[in-house]
Amino acid sequence: MLLAAGRGERMRPLTDHTPKPLLQAGGKPLIVWHIENMARAGICDLVINHAHLGHQIEAALGDGCQFGIRIRYSAENPVLETAGGIANALPLLGDAPFAVVNSDIYCEYDFAQLPERAALLKASGDTAHLVLVNNPAHHPNGDFGLISDRVINNAPAFTFSGIGIYQPGLFANIPRGTIAPLAPLLRAQIALGKVSGEHYRGRWLDVGTPQRLEKLDNELRSQHNATHV
Repeated sequence: MLLAAGRGERMRPLTDHTPKPLLQAGGKPLIVWHIENMARAGICDLVINHAHLGHQIEAALGDGCQFGIRIRYSAENPVLETAGGIANALPLLGDAPFAVVNSDIYCEYDFAQLPERAALLKASGDTAHLVLVNNPAHHPNGDFGLISDRVINNAPAFTFSGIGIYQPGLFANIPRGTIAPLAPLLRAQIALGKVSGEHYRGRWLDVGTPQRLEKLDNELRSQHNATHV
């Protein structure tokens, strides 16, 4: 499992001195929500890639023992984009299909599904499996379409959630340290009919601006207060 730390330029000035995954919502860092959910799902071997203020992430999370898991790190300098970051982390990820989750989203997706999805991906010969969500207001045009369980490039009725499962071979031709975006790689595989997908209808938010972070923080605090009355 790879947690992608992201950059966070749109979150400035909040990210001037704090890396985006450590920004807090509901009393804990965004990345910790993911880590705790993964630990509850039995996913105990994580890799975190980071660049901007990455030393703060390592200092805050350590080796993962406080969460009952194992965390290793893949540092980037410069930022390598999503596909480049995954390629850079491949030596830590092994030879089996692995999941990647953007750490700058909030979601209540059941991570316990990921190992089974990864096993299905390995058996199917597909190169990727994407979790898609309804198009949010800030991204009304979407990213991809979905027919049954196949992702298509046209009719983009859905947005990529930032949760995906990938075959390591998908990134094998990207030299380590190379800047490479993920979208062109995915679109090429989708055109070959090699990408499956699912429509997740649960709670999900791209925490891409200070305003969205504040909204999420308020919602989570209200939710916490309501359950402890």
